[in-house]
Amino acid sequence: MNEAPLQFTQAVDGTLTYLIDRPPAALPPVRGRDLAAAWDAARDAALGAMWGAGRRFCFRGEDGAMIELALHDRDARCWAGAVEVTTGLTTLYGLSLCLRLLALVDLLARARWTDGLCQVRRGGAELHPALLRAAATAELTNDARFDETRLRAGLGVLPAPPGAFA
Repeated sequence: MNEAPLQFTQAVDGTLTYLIDRPPAALPPVRGRDLAAAWDAARDAALGAMWGAGRRFCFRGEDGAMIELALHDRDARCWAGAVEVTTGLTTLYGLSLCLRLLALVDLLARARWTDGLCQVRRGGAELHPALLRAAATAELTNDARFDETRLRAGLGVLPAPPGAFA
């Protein structure tokens, strides 16, 4: 992971703006264990009410057009801040990790087929290891989400665990 750092600026209000020379779909895969650690760090940051700075990610699309993703929601700021603290957001890898975490949270919130892949308990939520692996390596779309069909296909056939994920 010896890569040039991303360019970023900080506005007077604290908002960080990152300039990325490629679209979200061209970001690299990440390690599943890093995504799991980011999930845990985001939970801890939320419990500590560490909401983090607003962020803007300005990507250059394949056609040269600018693709902008803004994080103003306090939860999204919190999760991005947790990735910044644990991994950093000044590399493509860290940025990819952050966007995959956000895309995973988005997927879990809206795709009912993921219900069996996330066990919510007092003290947190546990993700199925296959879901973490798939989210770590699935290609992002240019709006920094997962293509549900492709991600689901990448999961393969999953056993229905009776209790905690092994």
